[in-house]
Amino acid sequence: MTGVTPSFQFRRGALLRAAVLAAAAGLMTPTQAQELPAAGGESAAPSTATVREVPVDGNAYLTEGPGGGGGGRSGRSGVMEDWENTGSVYSVFFRVDRPVELELGLKAAVPQGDSRIRATVRGQAFEKELKGPETAVFPLGKITVKEPGYVRVDLQGISKTGDVFAEVEALTGTPTGPDAASVVLDYVKDGKDNRFYWGRRGPSVHLGYALPEGEPVEWFYNEITVPEGSDPIGSYFMSNGFSEGYFGIQVNGPEERRVLFSVWSPFSTDNPKEIPHDQKITLLKKGEGVHGGEFGGEGSGGQSYWVYPWKAGATYKFLNRVHPDGIGSTVYSAWFHLPEQNAWKLIASFKRPKTDKHLTGAHSFLENFSDRLGYLGRRAFYGNQWACDVKGQWYEVTKARFTGDDIAQRQYRRDYAGGTDNTRFFLRNGGFFAESVPLGGRFTRESTPDRKPEIDFARLEGAGEGL
Repeated sequence: MTGVTPSFQFRRGALLRAAVLAAAAGLMTPTQAQELPAAGGESAAPSTATVREVPVDGNAYLTEGPGGGGGGRSGRSGVMEDWENTGSVYSVFFRVDRPVELELGLKAAVPQGDSRIRATVRGQAFEKELKGPETAVFPLGKITVKEPGYVRVDLQGISKTGDVFAEVEALTGTPTGPDAASVVLDYVKDGKDNRFYWGRRGPSVHLGYALPEGEPVEWFYNEITVPEGSDPIGSYFMSNGFSEGYFGIQVNGPEERRVLFSVWSPFSTDNPKEIPHDQKITLLKKGEGVHGGEFGGEGSGGQSYWVYPWKAGATYKFLNRVHPDGIGSTVYSAWFHLPEQNAWKLIASFKRPKTDKHLTGAHSFLENFSDRLGYLGRRAFYGNQWACDVKGQWYEVTKARFTGDDIAQRQYRRDYAGGTDNTRFFLRNGGFFAESVPLGGRFTRESTPDRKPEIDFARLEGAGEGL
């Protein structure tokens, strides 16, 4: 929820909130693609085989060459629209559920002239001549996949006489053998509701925490550690989520990282200008150097962020307070602990109208907001969760439920995981790793009673002002 990172503005807050609390969906039946005649006079796949089409708009990335690694065009309008550079490598990913032999093909057209391209799969290279302005399937060759998991197919242009190597719609895969029809391929199958975009970002995964029953919860504390090398651009490691917003850290660019805290308006809209005055989020106070404003495109509300060079490998602490103001609104405040100063910094405090409640819906999540970098892996550890009620009593939080977004629930992407490493929970997504963890699981971490937070609430910045 940045409001300043364009590709991140399209995530709808309502969808995330629903995903955090929703039950995990079952496996989806793969869409079977329509067979096309083979190009170049070569024989088509047998009529008894099931051809699977892997659309490049939802499953391919520019991984090498000009604009690769996040500098190229967004895939929302077509990831391989301008395939004209011999240095560009486009990587297509799909997952198989068992060892299998696959006949690979390229569904494409060559508007002008002819081209020669190379497809490389796990060190095995196929070179193919492409020609013809009509869309057809050009056979590439047969591969043997020895175990379940993801397959990466790299496509690179060698030579061409026209402007582009080809206009590619999909990579095709035809399983062979006696059980060919039952082989399952997982990939982003359609662009309905912008799923190509969401699928290229990768699956978002969440931990929904079990809060103590009894007195209302007013404070929530959590810690995050991001391992070195698990923090590519586009990562959002969200620590302290609640029913009306969230608080965490992001990687916004090669030289920029942020601490982000946002609260949704009770008025449902993606355009903050449409929010009635009596339902707008009010910024009560923000810390020094913190940017405060509005956001839209994913629900709308109040947003704050602080540019801060947090480091992978270090552990960071987050604290939220949620309490009613007694006159029909609720105050949401966030503090971030600075390890170099051993001090809590106020990020911001917002007032949400037409709301009268304490903290509910505590959760964490991990997501990628750069659709061009959804092939890179991310991972974070979430530890030492505690909740404090309205009477000042602390309770350790050791149980969480693992859920995923629409892309994960549909099994369009299977590179997600969650669990515990004894005293901490963890979340992992992206990178097309083989072994996923089923959604809907419930995890319990080991208790850490000796690490109960020792926080003097009265000394927090803004606490004396009712934040």
